[in-house]
Amino acid sequence: MNTLRKSLKIGSRGSDLALWQANFVKDQLKDLCQVEAEIIIIHTKGDKILDVGFDKLEGKGFFTKELEEALLNHEIDLAVHSMKDLPTTSPDGLCLAGVSYREDPRDCLLIANWGKDEKQPLQLKQNAIVGTSSVRRKSQLEFLLPGVITKDLRGNVPTRIRKLREGNYDAILLAKAGLTRLDADLSELTVIDLHPAEFVPAPAQGVLAYQCREDDLEIRKILVNLHNTEVAECTNVERSILKAMDGGCQVPLGIICQKDQAGNFHLHAAYAPAGNAPLIKVRISQSTTHGMAESALHELKKS
Repeated sequence: MNTLRKSLKIGSRGSDLALWQANFVKDQLKDLCQVEAEIIIIHTKGDKILDVGFDKLEGKGFFTKELEEALLNHEIDLAVHSMKDLPTTSPDGLCLAGVSYREDPRDCLLIANWGKDEKQPLQLKQNAIVGTSSVRRKSQLEFLLPGVITKDLRGNVPTRIRKLREGNYDAILLAKAGLTRLDADLSELTVIDLHPAEFVPAPAQGVLAYQCREDDLEIRKILVNLHNTEVAECTNVERSILKAMDGGCQVPLGIICQKDQAGNFHLHAAYAPAGNAPLIKVRISQSTTHGMAESALHELKKS
């Protein structure tokens, strides 16, 4: 591929997982586009405020706003995000220019030895203390295991695992994608991979999003080579539902859309309305994504 741009700056958060993601894109740019890249670390609000859960933070874009500002200020050329963290609407002047492959989208329950009881559902002892700051994970876990106690858990992936090992929790919930990408040490922990149809992941979980300036046509042309159109088919459905539900980290909403080998699409959603209303679960299968989001929204909004 011929391009005038031979190097660019990638903006990334500074966590181990974020840097894995940025380096993955850096390698892809070099291998597929013959473009060199430099990684610029940018600290976000979500990285700095670690003493409260996401549901207690105001606004959206806790892990993306500062990266977007750096793009608009021409400090970087490309921002790499975990797509599940990226708001559904880009600021004026920015656009979503591509998405990656999808790593295993499942959530994962990590149980310490003292929290394990093989006779109980999910091998988790009764009245266990489970660490997570996600209202989506809290609502679904409490639906599956009434009596479980959820406790806020913040920090990067290694920090969260360390807090479990130190005895602060009986178990913790994490995204399988991050554990896989970091090849995390899970020795002496019981690992329960939660089926996405039963414990529904966050919209676009396991996918990376590539954001750039809207008028930077050269970068957008380069990113076409990294874009996964089949993954985008599914994440477009998930994020359109999220947008219609005014979703973000504070909304207890899980959505996953997957395409099988026959070309059919299967959507699962789980939503916990305000108050003591029961968890709403939606399942839709059809041969096209047309109308899928609208059908799911109709069911989710029945509450």
